[in-house]
Amino acid sequence: MTKKTDPRNLPDLIRRPIVTEKATMLMEQNTYTFEVTPKATKPEIKAAIEDLFDVKVVSVNTSQQPRKKRRFGRFVGYKSQYKRAMVTVAAGDEEKIRQILFPEV
Repeated sequence: MTKKTDPRNLPDLIRRPIVTEKATMLMEQNTYTFEVTPKATKPEIKAAIEDLFDVKVVSVNTSQQPRKKRRFGRFVGYKSQYKRAMVTVAAGDEEKIRQILFPEV
């Protein structure tokens, strides 16, 4: 049973683009990396990217890193956990998404 997602809630699933060295190298292969809400599913992420950037999404890969322990003096805490989505767009659509994410380039 699949749940129906309200199209008005789709933009809230995508938090921010992730710009690292690895993510920049993946952009050459039409793959863009985003931080998404932890409860977002692959079909919801695909619908949100297609709606926000007006592109055709070929595939969505997700990964959720484990929480890492951090110490602050004698106090033990954890870094916040986040979910990462690597979205591959169709050939020819990469210019649309690049203009929105990086307008000065």
